[in-house]
Parts: sequence; structure tokens; C-alpha cells
Amino acid sequence: MHSLAVTRPYDGSLIKEVSLHDAADVERALQVAHGLFEDRSQWITAFERIAILEKTAEIMRGEIEELTVLAAAEGGKPYTDSRVEVLRAINGVKLGIEHISQIKGEQIPMGQTQSSINRLAFTTREPIGVVCSISAFNHPLNLIIHQVIPAIAVGTPVIIKPALTTPLSCLRLLEVLAEAGLPEGWVQGLLCDNDNAEKLVTDPRCNYLSFIGSGNVGWYLRSRLSPGTRCALEHGGAAPVIVEADADFEDMLESLLKGGFYHAGQVCVSVQRVFAHESVCDKLAEQLAARACKLVVGDPLDQHTEVGPLILPREVDRVESWVDEAKQQGAKVLCGGHRISATCYAPTVLLNPPPDAKVSRLEIFGPVVCVYSYQDRSQAISSANALPYAFQASIFTQSLEAALESVRLLNATAVMVNDHSAFRVDWMPFGGRDSSGIGMGGIQYSMHEMTRDKMMVFKSKVL
Repeated sequence: MHSLAVTRPYDGSLIKEVSLHDAADVERALQVAHGLFEDRSQWITAFERIAILEKTAEIMRGEIEELTVLAAAEGGKPYTDSRVEVLRAINGVKLGIEHISQIKGEQIPMGQTQSSINRLAFTTREPIGVVCSISAFNHPLNLIIHQVIPAIAVGTPVIIKPALTTPLSCLRLLEVLAEAGLPEGWVQGLLCDNDNAEKLVTDPRCNYLSFIGSGNVGWYLRSRLSPGTRCALEHGGAAPVIVEADADFEDMLESLLKGGFYHAGQVCVSVQRVFAHESVCDKLAEQLAARACKLVVGDPLDQHTEVGPLILPREVDRVESWVDEAKQQGAKVLCGGHRISATCYAPTVLLNPPPDAKVSRLEIFGPVVCVYSYQDRSQAISSANALPYAFQASIFTQSLEAALESVRLLNATAVMVNDHSAFRVDWMPFGGRDSSGIGMGGIQYSMHEMTRDKMMVFKSKVL
């Protein structure tokens, strides 16, 4: 069996070596999960699932510091932000508990035609079957929570493949679930290469795919799914923000700073394209750059660090090449624009890069914010909607009319008003549309997608 060296993205130092799984392991995991689902005598009752998840949250609350350090070390997100992630993860478990009681159907009215008299009909919701989840690196604990806890909450087996750059938080969560009393086989972790991950999710025994990662991979896997396998795909975006001339400047700047440079921009809804009215564009760009230049870049385990490394050195190379291209094509670099080390890139603000530059038309997934000037809001909305990505967006304005119109016209699954595009809480629906994905995340929304309706129609002369 081959091993995988898990290293810190900041300095490349070894954290731990773990074993990789092969095709035989994938087959065993599917056999176990499918066997549990087929044997209803082994299903876990609702009250047992509640008890297991309550114990899970309790154990996690006792390990907040350890989970924080682990997530920060393997994922590179600064300590302070990683601690927030751990607290969100615990809350995600609690949300799963709360929504177990909401797994329910409804009565379907009968007797409205001659042919439907003497009947009682209602639906129930039952587990969909084996859930197979493939996760991303940027939230090494909380993404796993969103892909595992809903399955456990609804009572269906789940197989999770974490990102190979950040598997340790996932493995610890699986240990916690076992400690909390989850019977063996109901959650299984697989550390495998892409070929074996494809074998997992395209197998007919996979009833639901939860995928978080690149669009190219996600859409390809969707095309290979077995007939009847449902899926939710969460891909990236190039989040647009519109800033009107009447925006509250001070609050807006702090919001854009956080939304653009949180986790070094490695978030699918990070602020990337800021369209600012021409009367405030230069002022906004210069003041945002002044604040970005003061951000502390460094070791994520240092509690003073505000921006950590990119996940791999090749990502620094990519961001550097994209920014260099934008500079050569006329973008003005107001701050940053250079690498700090092999693993860190300086927080960067670009003014008016050309629309055909990579930073303007592709997801940067790095600490770079682009600011563009516009004259008319309709022009800004048109530019915001010009890319095939559609995830979250935002507008800063004091005008109710402008806000409502922008919410209506922006192509996005969520539009924030006077907040950055990366805002999220774990009980809200979350997901992309168009090239950015399909299906909705959020604990209770995933729980709904991991169940399916069954209707009973009861015929009786006494009805």
C-alpha cells in the first residue's frame, strides 16, 4: 500500500504520513455501504442518530484547539480563521441534529375526482442510498461536515474522499464519529487518486454524489454517473461586487478587504471583480490597496497572520503569471503584484485590467482583487453577468431601488446587499448555477437532497 505525505503548505514540512487506498479498497467500501443500506435491520433509528451527533459535537467542543491547529497546519488558513471554521463545523453538527425532526412528507389530497375517492395518500421521505462525497482543500473540516453530517442525520451510509492535500481533519472527524458511537461502516474515508475516485462515484451502487472542486472535474464526473444517480456539484466563481456612488465607504472597505483576502482568496465566492462607479473608483481602489498592503502575510499558525500561503507552490506560479499578464496588458498595480516566497503571494489590488485578461475572465483563487470603473449601473450588471460563472454576488448602495434592481438582474444564487460576496452561514442555501454548479448545499438542504419521496395510497370503502 502506498503512502501519502501530508505537508504544511506554508513551509513544506511533514505533518504526517497516511496510507493511500487502491481499487480493492474502493470496492470494499462500496460493498460495506451498499450492504448496510440494503439491510434495513441495521438502519440507525432517528433517536440513535441524534444521540451520536450530540456526542460528536460534545467531543469536538473539547478539541477546539487541536482541531484548529490541525486545520491551519494542513490547509494554510490562518489560525484565527481556522478557529472560526471549527466553531462553524460544530454548529453544523448541531444543525444536523435540529433538522432530523424535519424529515417528513405531506398528505396528498384525494377525492377531487370520481376516480380518486375512497383513498388516503401521503408521502414520506426515506434515505436515498449510498452517498459518495469528494471534497476540496480550502475548508478541511467544515466542508467534510457539510458532506458527511447530512448523510448521517438522514440515516444513509456515506463514503468521503477528502482532498489529498488536507485529509487529516477529515480522518479526525471520522475517528470522532466512531468515538461517538456511530456503527462501523456508516461513514468510510478513502484517500485515493482520481482514477479510483472516479470508480467510486460512477459505480451503480453510488446513489448520490456530493462534489466540491473544479468545474472541469465535476462536470466530467456528472457525465459518467450511473443512471439514476443524483448529484450536487459545487464549483468556483469569479464573484462580482457592484459599488454605487452612495456606498457607505468605511464599512464597505473593511468588508471588501475580508471578502477578497480571506484564506488568501482561496474561496469559491471570494471578492474578485469590483465594479465601482467612476466617481468613487479611484478612491476605492487606492484605499482598498492601502489596507491590503498592511495585511500580515505569513505562517498560519502565528496568531498575528491575516493571510496565509496558497495550497501549493504551483498555485503561486499560476497567480504570478496571471497578474504579470494583466500588468503587461495595462492593469495598474496598486499594491502587491509579486510573490513573497515559494508559497505566499502578496495581497494584490489591480485597477482596470482588460476584460480579456485571465484575472478578468477566470477564477483567480488567490489574493487578488480587480477594480473596474463604470458609468452606469446597467453597464456594471452586464459586466458582472458576462462570465459563465454564477455563484454569489453583492452590491453596496444606500438606495433601496438600486439594491432591489441589482438583486433581480444579477445572475447569482445569492446577492448580498452592503456585504461582501463571500458571506455565508451554514443554515442558508449555498451553491452555484450555470458553470458554477448544480444543486444546493447547506446542512438542511443537503439533508433534503439525500432523501427521496415515497408515496403511499391507501384505498378503503370507509374513507
